Amino acid sequence: MFVRVKTLASFAAGAALLCAAASHASAADLVTKPEAEAMVKKALVFIKANGKDKAYAEISKKDGQFIDRDLYLVVYGMDAVVRAHGANAKMIGKNLMEIKDVDGKAFVKERVELAKKKTAFWQEYKFTNPVSGNIEPKAMYCQPHEDMVVCGGVYLK
Repeated sequence: MFVRVKTLASFAAGAALLCAAASHASAADLVTKPEAEAMVKKALVFIKANGKDKAYAEISKKDGQFIDRDLYLVVYGMDAVVRAHGANAKMIGKNLMEIKDVDGKAFVKERVELAKKKTAFWQEYKFTNPVSGNIEPKAMYCQPHEDMVVCGGVYLK
């Protein structure tokens, strides 16, 4: 009986440690707002150094330098047409002005309007996380540049 209780207690302690480690690992896997801002700024430096065409191709690469966990970049023209998309290349060339999230928010339209003010901003909406496949709250950091806006976001958990 004593051995069984001790074994059960050891098992429970081990399970608790495993759960704590798993929750710590998942927290470490989440992209932070400062990381999203840094990635957008890195893309702007790349655009300025290499030109739009090369930058759009690099931003759209699934294994490129502008992908980090669930963080990817999207570049829109001021007409709401997608110029580059790190998670879904099928979106490139599409006008997303009228797209809405599950709550009916026309987030791309709002994003383009905010970008016309020529200052960086954060915007919240709901979107499908490409890693989990679930619709989740998301905050997108966007920085306008010339005739485009470069955006990268974090899923809010």
